[in-house]
Amino acid sequence: MYSSILVALDGSETSHQALDVALRLARENQALLHPLYVIDMPGIAFGTPGFNPVPLRDALRDDGERVIADARDRMATLRINGNPRIVDTSAPSEDIAQRIQLSALECHADLIVMGTHGRRGFRRLVLGSVAERVVRDAPCPVLLIPAGALLPDGGDTASSPAEKERS
Repeated sequence: MYSSILVALDGSETSHQALDVALRLARENQALLHPLYVIDMPGIAFGTPGFNPVPLRDALRDDGERVIADARDRMATLRINGNPRIVDTSAPSEDIAQRIQLSALECHADLIVMGTHGRRGFRRLVLGSVAERVVRDAPCPVLLIPAGALLPDGGDTASSPAEKERS
């Protein structure tokens, strides 16, 4: 049984599926749900003379606000309690995976739910895998939702309120 679940969101279809699963688990376990969006400024933003990182950070924050607002709305519809939030990495020493792990500790998560993007080969080698790094040092179990996963119908959790209105 879970009492606190952290779900890492990035606005992708895979993270939307991870939210579906996390909502279902939170409802079934009467657990707190903590949707998390991490803003990670690239290292180049801090070391390049003349580069103004503010517009990039603002765009990332706007995306995070949209993603977290959707999660908050869906939680309210299902009467699931928790703390949706946006956090920043502490650049340049901290990456997204570390920030997810620290956030899981802060909210006493029993489970981390996150999507994977399914990168393989050279793209994975170059880009790395946030999910893999989270799993490696996670303070609790991690449930990975693979890209393109066919999830069983979870009833009310599968769609955002806006999508339900269109149906």
